[in-house]
Amino acid sequence: MTKPEKIRCDACPVMCYIAEGRAGACDRYANENGQIIRCDPLTILDRRIAKGDAVKPFLAADWDGASASGDDVIVSAIGAGTTYPDYKPAPFIVSRDIEGVDFVTVVTEAIFSYCGVKVKIDTDRHLGPEAATVRAKSEAVGHVMTSEYGSQMLSLGGVDHLTGGEKAEGRVTCDTLLRLCNGEAVELTIDGGSHVVVQAGAAPIVDGKQESRMRVGCGSATIGMFAVQWQGLVDEVVVVDDHITGVVSEHQAGKVIDWPETGIKINGRRSTPGRYFKVAEPGMGWGGTDIDDPLHILGPWRAAKGARPGLSLLMVSTTGEHAAYFVLDDNLEPQPQPMPAALQPSVDLIAENCEPALCTVLFMGGAGGSLRSGVTRNPIHLTNSVKQDRTRVTIGGAPTYRWPGGGITVMVDVTQVPAGAFGYVPTPALVAPLEFTVRRADYEALGGHGASVRDLEDVLARGGEYGRASRVLGDGA
Repeated sequence: MTKPEKIRCDACPVMCYIAEGRAGACDRYANENGQIIRCDPLTILDRRIAKGDAVKPFLAADWDGASASGDDVIVSAIGAGTTYPDYKPAPFIVSRDIEGVDFVTVVTEAIFSYCGVKVKIDTDRHLGPEAATVRAKSEAVGHVMTSEYGSQMLSLGGVDHLTGGEKAEGRVTCDTLLRLCNGEAVELTIDGGSHVVVQAGAAPIVDGKQESRMRVGCGSATIGMFAVQWQGLVDEVVVVDDHITGVVSEHQAGKVIDWPETGIKINGRRSTPGRYFKVAEPGMGWGGTDIDDPLHILGPWRAAKGARPGLSLLMVSTTGEHAAYFVLDDNLEPQPQPMPAALQPSVDLIAENCEPALCTVLFMGGAGGSLRSGVTRNPIHLTNSVKQDRTRVTIGGAPTYRWPGGGITVMVDVTQVPAGAFGYVPTPALVAPLEFTVRRADYEALGGHGASVRDLEDVLARGGEYGRASRVLGDGA
């Protein structure tokens, strides 16, 4: 018996030979009855579903297509297929009426070798030194970027990790990016730092501990916000912070409300009054430092500057997770005491003003390459149209931020993209749904593939090169 002939798929550079009933290496295309089909359906996004409005049954026999039009409905690139090898028009170029204006949406699943994710992790914990290598399954997949206001940033992926290292590095990098973009949890380790579990929209887990809140601000900002809450309840307040530790009696906020001197001395680098840098090393302790005992940052108290027996001291972190109360003894040494009931609400107020700690994952890719040929015969015209804001770029229907400068480099919050929208090809590269929306007249002016423009009803009825399976989701579902 002769085996059925395998069919070559040209949807990506791998160009798999696929047997009947089997899928290619990417699990996105399959051989069905001797034809290459897209395994996932073309996805239509409808804002009315997201709002809970009633819609007619999708593809019902008596449906005339009237509800699938206008600004509420768009064809996303999810399940559309690719333009590869890029000389041909995009899989779907769809015309639709929006408030009396004819718009064209060009959709394609873009193959991104030049892509990565930027991860924002809300935490006071020290994840690792800046520029430290980030690893997944022991392979280098990125590096630590800067610390921002209550968050630390990671840059993962990029062409050097995808294609510039050993095969294992490229495969693991691609898998890490894919899982993060599709909303899955990923375990990462940082050289010289922590083990972190990251998932878009979820709280980070740092060295086995799930974060619950991000800081209300730095130590100085906390003093500025809450100085009046402490006035009359305690003699001194120190907000411990890895970056900027605040001291209320020295801070301008304290000066404005006539807070008296206390003779306190901080072991750190004094910046401006009441603000200190480098009181300790970064770590997993108080305020993102490496200390468990806050008294470690204090020097000798100075009687000449106002220190006296009985002087009370509140030390608190920028999240309110750590707080302690002390009273100076006869030797001007702080001794721990129970937190006064009148003072506890001020600590609780810090915690109340902290936002939930979350991980944010932004997909970032350069769409300024050959895939533009699927939109227009003269690709630079598309680039210029995007820069002039004549053409809107979305990913899976979600709004993007376009970086200034050359090319079409965009970022998108992956939680705004429908679940499972990202795919991969084993070159390795990520595949992301990409849409360009432009007025029909402008599309024709930029040299678009006018002969390939179709209306939405025709797309739903006849499908495209890789089949006609379709589905409707609420916009951003």
